[in-house]
Amino acid sequence: MPSESIAFTPAPASMVANQFASTALNTRIAFLLELARRLHKYGTSAPRLEMAVSGCAQRLGLSAEVWSSPTAIIMSFADLAQGDEGLAQVTQVMRLSPGDVNLERLCRADAIADQVTAGELDLREGFRLLRALGLPDTFRDKVTVVASYGLSAGAIAALFLHSSWVDLVVACVIGLIIGWITILSANRPRLAVASDAICAIVATMVAIVVSAFVVPLAIKSVVLASLIVLVPGMSLTTAVREISSQHLVSGMARMGGAMSTLLKLTFGTVGATQLCDALGIASRDFTLPPLPTWTDFPALLVAAVAFAMLFRAARRDWWVVILAVIAGYLATRWGGAIAGKLPGKLPGAPFGVFLGGLLLSGLSNLYARLAHRPGAVVREPGILLLVPGSVGFRSMSYLLERDTSLGMDTGLLLITLLISLVAGLMFGELLISPRRSL
Repeated sequence: MPSESIAFTPAPASMVANQFASTALNTRIAFLLELARRLHKYGTSAPRLEMAVSGCAQRLGLSAEVWSSPTAIIMSFADLAQGDEGLAQVTQVMRLSPGDVNLERLCRADAIADQVTAGELDLREGFRLLRALGLPDTFRDKVTVVASYGLSAGAIAALFLHSSWVDLVVACVIGLIIGWITILSANRPRLAVASDAICAIVATMVAIVVSAFVVPLAIKSVVLASLIVLVPGMSLTTAVREISSQHLVSGMARMGGAMSTLLKLTFGTVGATQLCDALGIASRDFTLPPLPTWTDFPALLVAAVAFAMLFRAARRDWWVVILAVIAGYLATRWGGAIAGKLPGKLPGAPFGVFLGGLLLSGLSNLYARLAHRPGAVVREPGILLLVPGSVGFRSMSYLLERDTSLGMDTGLLLITLLISLVAGLMFGELLISPRRSL
């Protein structure tokens, strides 16, 4: 797969050698290590990170062998100026936590790397700027993320689950609570391990209590909408993409992490339901009149804004994110409708997801070429409405409820949607090739 973002204009080998020949080997290695750390932390997949760092190393007069996984990076460096004698001079191992997408900081890391390799920025200054990206989030950043959880829950409840107004409001409130739990767990390792299960327990119990004592709710729809941000649909998609590109260790590790998250979420919902039954809290699980169809378009706009906040896009990129989310959703919806009318009875949902992935992959590469910024600004938030995370959550729930037939059918749908989305992303890169990596 192509690199996550970083672009450059090829320069002659002699120019590169002269530019960095006087720079200490340790200085160049330190910059590359920090660049790899930042790309990993801000959600870059293994194949993209490896190609980006390897390309950057060559520009700095080094040869780099990079191996990336969701929890570690191993890199071996050699000075190209020393020829064959310089092979495997230095090997570094970094133990890292799985990263989260942060589009603003990813773009800044991309710009720093471009400036350094172009000779516009000193290596030491570039290293300092990369380290500065690791500053803790401000209170405003945390509030923005929490708000994105609430807005995403409400938008999903309206857009996909066609819930009632009451369900939408309750899902928003629960989403805000889950957002705060997620923020609190960021700096508490022991809480972070169990945060997914805790969020599922809280979401289910709040929904059941509100349904029992305040107003009837569609319990499953409210819980699913409120947990939608935690459902690892993006991780599942990235895992399949990595496996398809022969990055087997990283892909299988990411797949295992996603399945672990699904199990924790499912356990939390089932456990909370059993606890409420033991306490004698009986929910009134009724389906109220759904929202009118005209609410789909405002909900889509709210979802796009929420995703821009969730992925922490820079304000200048908000309009790009919003357009990407809308384009991906409309392409998927249109493709599903067209497929359903074909005489061959092509499955509508998988074809729609394929078409949406195809469009977003091509648009992300086109945006990277024209704007000289990471294609992830378009691709990552754009496919969030396409990833089948909710299908996986439902499949696990059915299996734990011992509804094996429905659970297996839903699981097969999950696999079909994942394959369709990944195929669309791969064919999109064939239609419009990405800009070169650093």
